[in-house]
Amino acid sequence: MPAGDAFTPDQLYDIEKAVRYAEETSGLHFSVYVGGADSETRPFAIELLNELDDPDRSVLVYVDPAGRRLEIVIGELAKRQLSDSSAGLAALTMQTSFATGDLTGGLVTGVQQLGTHAHQPPMLHANDEAHKL
Repeated sequence: MPAGDAFTPDQLYDIEKAVRYAEETSGLHFSVYVGGADSETRPFAIELLNELDDPDRSVLVYVDPAGRRLEIVIGELAKRQLSDSSAGLAALTMQTSFATGDLTGGLVTGVQQLGTHAHQPPMLHANDEAHKL
């Protein structure tokens, strides 16, 4: 997570903890990028996603605080678990926190929400013994 001096060690820990939670809950890969874009926001965020090790199973949260921009980019396989509407709800949550000056809290809550929305319940298998009379 490139962030420069934007976060204290405790804030970085909280964001990393939220990323771990989202990954463990969903089985997807999550990344957070905070900084300015080299180009327009959406194409830049897509480029960042495509540079990840497994972009198809990844979710990237891009925030440009100075430009007041937020993008959530979802890989092709990850879209099976995380809908655009769920990402939109998480974005709204983050933007609300950002508007009050809470960048860290917005990221933590938003990333956790994304992980929760992408949660895949465990597959249940029928027990052969249960079917015997």
